[in-house]
Amino acid sequence: MIEINLIPDVKLELIRSQRARAKVVTFSILTGIISIAVVMLLAFYVYGVQNIRSALYDKTIDEEFSELSSAEDLDKSLTIQNQLSKISELHDNKNLYSRFFNVLVAIMPPAPNDVKISSLEVDSDSKTISIDGQASNGYAALEVFKKTIAGAEIKYEDSEGDQQETILASDISTKDVSYGEDSDGRKVLRFTISFVYDESLFSPKSKNTSVFIGTNGNVTDSYVGIPKNIFTDPAKDLTGEE
Repeated sequence: MIEINLIPDVKLELIRSQRARAKVVTFSILTGIISIAVVMLLAFYVYGVQNIRSALYDKTIDEEFSELSSAEDLDKSLTIQNQLSKISELHDNKNLYSRFFNVLVAIMPPAPNDVKISSLEVDSDSKTISIDGQASNGYAALEVFKKTIAGAEIKYEDSEGDQQETILASDISTKDVSYGEDSDGRKVLRFTISFVYDESLFSPKSKNTSVFIGTNGNVTDSYVGIPKNIFTDPAKDLTGEE
């Protein structure tokens, strides 16, 4: 069978162009429809689903807040819980004031210049120690006591385990020096001595802390035998004597 193409080439090219244009138009229309559908879905999610979810969350929050607010002593419970959460931190950072008794054992002069204490105070803000004491050997005992404090040193390990040494006291001063009468009726010199202590003394970061003064020995954190005879009642004012 013989086929004869009677359509000129120009007509064939025109038909092909029309078909290609139809495909492009069809594809463009489908792309536009899909894009519109995607935009509509996104708009529905943003303005529909999100608002619904937000409303549900708000309702849940309001219900749970109302239930929580009705709990008895809620403010006290929250305060206690907050304090409990900080106990460990406070415990790790608290000053070790028990070391002060070790200091006392180290700095008390030997007889005949022994000193007895009627009261003492540690001011952590100004890092000052104040001691109210009395001595039967008068000014000589006070001077020995002052020099003993000045010669005291602290030995300790820092947070990295290195050995450190520093002086115990600075700015040592005395005041309210006068004669009085102790509980046994004996004449004694009363005084108040104060000094600024090095912060490593009570710091929890200082480990294996010890206080030493020349030949007076060494007093460490493990020391427990605090002599009771270094404490006494305050001396009374002398009557009829300047």
